[in-house]
Amino acid sequence: RIPGSLIAIILTTIIVQYFKLPVDTIGSRFGEIPSNLPSPAWYEINLSVIKNLIAPATTIAILAAIESLLSAVVADGMIGGKHRSNMELIAQGLANIASSIFGGIPATGAIARTATNIKNGGRTPVAGIIHSITLLLIMLFFGSYAKLIPMATLAAILVIVAYNMSEWHAFKSLLKSPKSDVVVLLTTFFLTVIFDLTIAIEIGMILSVLLFMKRMAEVSNVSVVTRELEDEEEKPDPNAIDKRQIPEGVEVFEINGPFFFGAATKFKEQLKIIENPPKILIIRMRNVPAIDATGLQILRELYNDSKKNGTHIILSGVHTQPLYAMTQAGIFDLYGEENIHGNIDDALDRAREILGLPKLGRPKDFVPTVKRDTEKTINQNSIS
Repeated sequence: RIPGSLIAIILTTIIVQYFKLPVDTIGSRFGEIPSNLPSPAWYEINLSVIKNLIAPATTIAILAAIESLLSAVVADGMIGGKHRSNMELIAQGLANIASSIFGGIPATGAIARTATNIKNGGRTPVAGIIHSITLLLIMLFFGSYAKLIPMATLAAILVIVAYNMSEWHAFKSLLKSPKSDVVVLLTTFFLTVIFDLTIAIEIGMILSVLLFMKRMAEVSNVSVVTRELEDEEEKPDPNAIDKRQIPEGVEVFEINGPFFFGAATKFKEQLKIIENPPKILIIRMRNVPAIDATGLQILRELYNDSKKNGTHIILSGVHTQPLYAMTQAGIFDLYGEENIHGNIDDALDRAREILGLPKLGRPKDFVPTVKRDTEKTINQNSIS
C-alpha cells in the first residue's frame, strides 16, 4: 500500500505550487538541493590532528552510539523485534568513516525517521536500505521537485509520528511506578522537550545509576547467622548454618546482596554488636555476586583489626567476581588461600583445624554454592 504520508506530501506540494501559497518549502528554507555527489578526498592524518580531535571525536561517538541504540530499542518495541547492538554500532562506525571521505558529517540512527519508517510498513533492515537509496535518487534526479515540499507538511507528518510513538497509555501506567522511577521519567521527559534528546539521556542515565546504587544499598544486608533458625514454612536450605556443628569460639556472619558501599556500612554496624571478639570469624559470601572498592577496603580494614584483637577470619562462599576483585586488590594474598573457601563446610573444617579439632568434612547432602565448587563436585563424582 502507498503510505499516507507520501500521498500528503505529493498533494500538498501540488496545491502549494498551483495556488502559489506563501509557505516555507525545503528550497526556501535550506536552498538548492545538490544534484551530484561530492568528490572523495583523503585528509592528512598525523599526531597533531589526532591530539586535537580525539576528545570531540570520542564525545560524538558516544552520543551517536547512545542515540542509535535508543532508536533501535524504540524500533524493537514497535515491531516486537530484537536488534543486535554490536552489529548496529560497527555498521554505523564504518558508514560514518565512508561518509567522511565524501565530506559528510557523523550520522546516527534517528527515532523520528525510524518510527516513520515503521509506521509506513518497514519491518526489516531492507527498509533502511531502501530509505537511503530513495534519498540518494531524490538528490541526484529529483532535487528540483523535492525542494518544493512545504515545511508545514513535514512538520505535520512528524507530529503524527511523534503522537503514534509516544504511547500515552504506557506513559500513564509508568506514572504509577515507584516515586523515584517517576522522577527519572519526568526529568528525562522535560529535558527532552526543553533541551534535546542527548542531554536528556545523559542526565537520565546518571539519575538511573544513582537510583540503582541506592537500591543496591537498601537490598544488601548483613546478619549474624551462627544461631539462625530455619523457617518451617520455607523450602529447607541444605546449606543452612543450623545443620552444621559450629565449634565454640566461632561466629558466622552472612552478607546478602552486592557488597557495595551501603552494605559495607551495615557490615561495620553489625560487627559492633560483638562484645567479645571471637577466636574465629567466618564471613559467608554465598549471596554476594559482586564487590566494589569500598567492600574490598572493608575486608582490608577487617583483616588489620583482626590482627590486633586476635581474631582469625575465614571467608566462605566467595563467587567468581569477588574472588577476582580480591585477587587484583591483594586481599586474596592478605587472607591467604587456606582461609578463602567456596562453601561453609570447608570453612568450618578450616576453623576446626585452627582450633585443633578433627575435621568433619562435607555432609552427604552437600550442595555447592559457587561455580568452582560445582565443577569440583562434578569432577569428584566422575572419578568415583
